[in-house]
Amino acid sequence: MTFTESVKTCFTKYADFKGKASRPEFWWWALFNLIAGICLSIINQRLAWAFSFATLLPYVAVTTRRLHDVDKSGWMQLVGFVPVIGWILVIYWLAQESKPTARFAS
Repeated sequence: MTFTESVKTCFTKYADFKGKASRPEFWWWALFNLIAGICLSIINQRLAWAFSFATLLPYVAVTTRRLHDVDKSGWMQLVGFVPVIGWILVIYWLAQESKPTARFAS
Protein backbone atom coordinates (compact mmCIF):
# COMPACT_ATOMS: atom_id res chain seq x y z
CA MET A 1 0.00 0.00 0.00
CA THR A 2 1.38 3.39 -0.97
CA PHE A 3 1.33 6.61 1.03
CA THR A 4 -1.60 8.12 -0.88
CA GLU A 5 -3.60 4.87 -0.85
CA SER A 6 -3.15 4.64 2.89
CA VAL A 7 -4.30 8.21 3.55
CA LYS A 8 -7.26 7.76 1.21
CA THR A 9 -8.23 4.46 2.86
CA CYS A 10 -8.04 5.93 6.36
CA PHE A 11 -10.24 8.87 5.39
CA THR A 12 -12.65 6.52 3.61
CA LYS A 13 -12.86 4.24 6.66
CA TYR A 14 -13.12 7.28 8.94
CA ALA A 15 -14.97 5.48 11.73
CA ASP A 16 -14.71 1.83 10.69
CA PHE A 17 -13.51 -0.19 13.67
CA LYS A 18 -14.08 -3.61 12.10
CA GLY A 19 -11.67 -5.50 9.90
CA LYS A 20 -7.92 -5.30 9.59
CA ALA A 21 -5.30 -2.74 8.61
CA SER A 22 -1.92 -3.72 7.23
CA ARG A 23 1.34 -2.42 8.64
CA PRO A 24 1.93 -0.05 5.70
CA GLU A 25 -1.61 1.35 6.01
CA PHE A 26 -1.08 2.21 9.67
CA TRP A 27 2.48 3.52 9.44
CA TRP A 28 1.85 5.66 6.32
CA TRP A 29 -1.16 7.14 8.12
CA ALA A 30 0.98 7.87 11.19
CA LEU A 31 3.64 9.53 9.00
CA PHE A 32 0.97 11.63 7.25
CA ASN A 33 -0.35 12.82 10.62
CA LEU A 34 3.13 13.65 11.87
CA ILE A 35 4.16 15.61 8.76
CA ALA A 36 0.83 17.42 8.45
CA GLY A 37 0.84 18.28 12.15
CA ILE A 38 4.35 19.71 12.00
CA CYS A 39 3.65 21.71 8.84
CA LEU A 40 0.39 23.08 10.21
CA SER A 41 1.97 24.01 13.55
CA ILE A 42 4.57 26.07 11.67
CA ILE A 43 1.74 27.92 9.93
CA ASN A 44 -0.69 28.24 12.83
CA GLN A 45 -0.93 26.38 16.12
CA ARG A 46 -4.75 26.46 16.18
CA LEU A 47 -4.87 25.00 12.70
CA ALA A 48 -2.61 22.16 13.87
CA TRP A 49 -4.89 21.50 16.85
CA ALA A 50 -7.96 21.50 14.58
CA PHE A 51 -6.26 19.00 12.25
CA SER A 52 -5.28 16.77 15.18
CA PHE A 53 -8.83 16.85 16.51
CA ALA A 54 -10.30 16.12 13.05
CA THR A 55 -8.02 13.11 12.50
CA LEU A 56 -8.31 11.67 16.02
CA LEU A 57 -11.23 9.35 15.19
CA PRO A 58 -9.65 7.91 12.02
CA TYR A 59 -6.37 7.48 13.93
CA VAL A 60 -8.12 5.47 16.65
CA ALA A 61 -10.01 3.48 14.00
CA VAL A 62 -6.90 2.54 11.98
CA THR A 63 -5.08 1.65 15.22
CA THR A 64 -7.98 -0.60 16.20
CA ARG A 65 -7.93 -2.29 12.79
CA ARG A 66 -4.13 -2.69 13.02
CA LEU A 67 -4.44 -4.34 16.44
CA HIS A 68 -7.10 -6.67 15.01
CA ASP A 69 -4.58 -7.65 12.34
CA VAL A 70 -2.12 -8.80 15.01
CA ASP A 71 -4.87 -10.65 16.91
CA LYS A 72 -5.37 -8.08 19.68
CA SER A 73 -8.53 -6.32 20.75
CA GLY A 74 -8.81 -2.68 19.71
CA TRP A 75 -9.23 -1.82 23.38
CA MET A 76 -5.59 -2.80 23.91
CA GLN A 77 -4.54 0.62 22.60
CA LEU A 78 -5.67 1.98 25.98
CA VAL A 79 -2.48 0.42 27.36
CA GLY A 80 -0.79 3.41 25.70
CA PHE A 81 -2.08 5.62 28.52
CA VAL A 82 0.50 3.98 30.79
CA PRO A 83 3.63 6.13 30.42
CA VAL A 84 6.72 4.63 28.77
CA ILE A 85 5.96 0.90 29.30
CA GLY A 86 2.52 1.22 27.71
CA TRP A 87 3.88 3.25 24.79
CA ILE A 88 6.59 0.68 24.10
CA LEU A 89 4.11 -2.19 24.29
CA VAL A 90 1.61 -0.57 21.90
CA ILE A 91 4.36 0.32 19.40
CA TYR A 92 5.61 -3.27 19.60
CA TRP A 93 2.12 -4.61 18.82
CA LEU A 94 1.65 -2.16 15.96
CA ALA A 95 4.99 -3.17 14.42
CA GLN A 96 4.29 -6.92 14.50
CA GLU A 97 3.61 -8.97 11.39
CA SER A 98 0.02 -9.82 10.53
CA LYS A 99 -1.48 -12.95 12.01
CA PRO A 100 -3.34 -15.07 9.45
CA THR A 101 -5.98 -16.26 11.93
CA ALA A 102 -6.98 -13.08 13.74
CA ARG A 103 -9.95 -13.52 16.10
CA PHE A 104 -10.87 -9.84 16.12
CA ALA A 105 -10.91 -9.25 12.34
CA SER A 106 -14.65 -9.66 11.78
